[in-house]
Amino acid sequence: MPFYSGLNSRRAEDKFIIDRLLTLRSSLDRNVPQRSLHESLLLATWNIREFDSGKYGKRTRDAYYFIAEIIARFDLVAVQEVNRDLTALKEVLKILGGYWDYLVTDVTEGSRGNQERMAFLYDSRKVKMGGLASEITFPPKRQKDADGKTIYMPQLQVARTPFMVGFQAGWSRFILVSVHILYGSSDANDPRRVEEIGKIAEFINKRSQDDRAWARNFILLGDFNIFKKSDDTFKALTGNGFKVPDKMMDLPTNIGENKIYDQIAFRVRKDRFADEPVSSGVYRFFQSVFRAEDEAHYAARMGKGYTHNRKGRRRTKDEKSRYYRDWRTHQMSDHYPMWAELKIDYSDEYLERLKAKS
Repeated sequence: MPFYSGLNSRRAEDKFIIDRLLTLRSSLDRNVPQRSLHESLLLATWNIREFDSGKYGKRTRDAYYFIAEIIARFDLVAVQEVNRDLTALKEVLKILGGYWDYLVTDVTEGSRGNQERMAFLYDSRKVKMGGLASEITFPPKRQKDADGKTIYMPQLQVARTPFMVGFQAGWSRFILVSVHILYGSSDANDPRRVEEIGKIAEFINKRSQDDRAWARNFILLGDFNIFKKSDDTFKALTGNGFKVPDKMMDLPTNIGENKIYDQIAFRVRKDRFADEPVSSGVYRFFQSVFRAEDEAHYAARMGKGYTHNRKGRRRTKDEKSRYYRDWRTHQMSDHYPMWAELKIDYSDEYLERLKAKS
């Protein structure tokens, strides 16, 4: 449960936040399962837009509380687009409270990396970090030169380095790999995007077959920038041994609700880990916070950009509303979080195996 000690009902601004938090909590109660201590793990992935680059101004206190409220409904969350400046992440962690811990990568340098980090946030009462933490890079490729001599050629690395971490919850040991795949062009089958997904999935598929791996249950999740399941990008994921549960593969995660950008895919040992979630979904927060009818409330926060365009011309009512709809994605995100409830209590199965040996 998040900490609300920073809220004061005597302040008009905070009264509004409290009202929206109550609405948000009620919506979450209806759309996300209640967390349990032993039976299941609530895993989520969320690309939180430019968290927090300040492109449309820094996030408001409202946004920090709303983001924390959503994250608190899960046990373990992979977050993409964490900025070089960790101020926003630490604000959210402060609201989440002392039981919540995090792991974060260094910034991916270069223009393609976009000054981004990957992060995992988890409730340490339920989830334990297993000791394994790594960023994935590809080894040189072995090939023959013109004279038939064996040479090793460096491989082009992905734009944003994937983050691989081992966790344990209940009976389950597993490795999460969080990715933010290069968008590139608006072509659904952009070859660079297809190549990145294929190389990462192939690498993990091989690692999952290593008897000396920390665990052989892998979950690949994050923002793949996949448009639809018939695309080559999706085939690059599933063609390398990963399974996307049927109930999850068609869930749109973008605000327009017409793209399946984000995915949670499994490469696991079926006798040790379930690749079919107990339940799953996408949480659509704009039905509860930063709603269309809240535009007037936030007008002053949006500054001059809300009332005038870059050329100084006053915006029409419709143009203001379009600006607000974009601005609010920089407060919350332009992606909805995707989640899966996974079984982690295998007590009955273990006892049945013991019984069979008697």
